[in-house]
Amino acid sequence: MDWGLLIIRVVIGLLFAAHGMQKLAGWFGGHGLQGTGGFFESIGIKPGVAMALLAGLAELVGGLLFALGLLTWVGAVLIIATMLIAVFKVHGRNGIWATSNGYEYNLALLVTALGVLLIGPGAYALDALWLK
Repeated sequence: MDWGLLIIRVVIGLLFAAHGMQKLAGWFGGHGLQGTGGFFESIGIKPGVAMALLAGLAELVGGLLFALGLLTWVGAVLIIATMLIAVFKVHGRNGIWATSNGYEYNLALLVTALGVLLIGPGAYALDALWLK
């Protein structure tokens, strides 16, 4: 079980952190703060650049904490909150399937983070060093 949790945390956490860097710096094909901020403004999330900064930081920090298993509950909550906002403000109106820009991927990330939040990060997490 501990190896499975480690794999889940590291893969999901690093992907989530990379998604944050798309917003913050335009890495990995992202649009950076200005592009993401402009998109946010177009869907009514204002002020766009400030909200893009907050979203990017939540994704970066949440993803790294989750991957490391450090304050895992904080990382999981940041992932869950960010994905709830993505579902309700961006993808929900498009239905579930990602092929239609729906919330399928967001839901998968949200449920993964919730599952780890409920069962814990496992033995191969930095939290395990002081939670014994």
